Amino acid sequence: MCILKPQEATFDASVDIVIVGAGACGYTAALAGRDRGADVLLLERDPTPLGSTAMSTGLIPAANTRFQREKGITDSPDLFAADILRKARHQTDEEIVLALARESARTVEWLVDAHRVPLSLVNSFLYPGHTVHRMHGTPNRSGTELMAAFERAGESCGVDLLTSATAESLFADENGRIHGVRVRRPDGSHEDIGCEALILACCGYAGDKQLVEELIPEMAEAEFFGHGGNKGDALRWGRALGAAIRDLGAYQGHGGLAVGHSIPILWPLIMEGGIQVNSLGQRFSNETIGYSEQAANVLAQPGHIAYDIFDERLHNLMLEFQDYRDAFEAGAVLSAGSVSELAAALKIPEPALEATLHEVEQIARGERTCPFGRKFRKDSVLRAPYYASKVKGALFHTQGGLVVDTRARVLRESGGHFPNLFAGGGAARGVSGPAGWGYLAGNGLLTATTFGRLAGEAAAELIGYGKSQ
Repeated sequence: MCILKPQEATFDASVDIVIVGAGACGYTAALAGRDRGADVLLLERDPTPLGSTAMSTGLIPAANTRFQREKGITDSPDLFAADILRKARHQTDEEIVLALARESARTVEWLVDAHRVPLSLVNSFLYPGHTVHRMHGTPNRSGTELMAAFERAGESCGVDLLTSATAESLFADENGRIHGVRVRRPDGSHEDIGCEALILACCGYAGDKQLVEELIPEMAEAEFFGHGGNKGDALRWGRALGAAIRDLGAYQGHGGLAVGHSIPILWPLIMEGGIQVNSLGQRFSNETIGYSEQAANVLAQPGHIAYDIFDERLHNLMLEFQDYRDAFEAGAVLSAGSVSELAAALKIPEPALEATLHEVEQIARGERTCPFGRKFRKDSVLRAPYYASKVKGALFHTQGGLVVDTRARVLRESGGHFPNLFAGGGAARGVSGPAGWGYLAGNGLLTATTFGRLAGEAAAELIGYGKSQ
């Protein structure tokens, strides 16, 4: 990945806006640019656009949407921003947080109304850190389903998509203006494509083991569960251009990736009463603090693994999610009629597991206090038949990156912004602060979709296109 002089290019074609990366950020940017009449080219290194989005649940948080109001849920951008800032311990840019919170409802409603993305409010559970129900997802709560909807929307409004095309170098002049990109094709050939504006939507560096070891060493032993193209391209280009870069220690982890199946056992299971124990049959943390920081907690256990323990009530709840149905059908979830059967199936000490479940029941009844500070509802006591899944800590994507302003323009370390360079999603600095503990559920798709839309709008307006057509 390098920066080349414009004189070195032989442009085979030129378009208004080039977008690197065809995930949620890339597609929302492309749709927003097309809405204003700009010609847009999406570059995707894979044969099919999937990205990190396809590996998620596809849930987009937004505050004060009409979907919330229809369910009688009172929310506001200020409340949403407060939730994000509290989780990030106020160690992030408050202006950016509030701007994203204010724009989030418009993003979700625009995707539904203008581009027929089938989003609806998820109000059957509350994700950790959120004060109210504000997640919006597709019918099966699936990232692949969301990506399919984006693809249909892109085809419908004339977004040009070039797959199997890896953006290898940028052409930039001495003022930092981007003139185009050099694209490598599978046969080793190259194409130079000119543009009036460039949007980096190519995520972060979680797929580069060396960068992970350097910048987030606590996740060096985590399984990477993200898009293979997350190699830090935007980070390297930004460094070469002199862009401002912040919060490289931030990431989204997950403390519940099913061992041997690479399917996430999603956190509503925990929030509604499930627990995690280690191979000794003991709980080791407050599981409800957040699934991102729980990844490091699981990695610190013997063998770097843990077990999700739950019951039939929670099993039935989780059937709402395609990921869980996939895990269950793949054999990643087992059931047992008693604690004895469960301990034998998991090969963990029965007395310890029995004691742990009894302790949780006492906590739920108010007879003792959780040593880790977790609160259990009285109706959340686990009952036979039991269910369980063996899980490990995973790294999904990073949250630090290029610093952008409220219009998704990339800022220089020396001050000001680049003339025509934009970024969003994992390529940009997110709102999770400097470490894994700051990730609030949905932060990734919040910055992907809303920064994506803002980038597409700003890029189109920069080159002379006005409001939506």
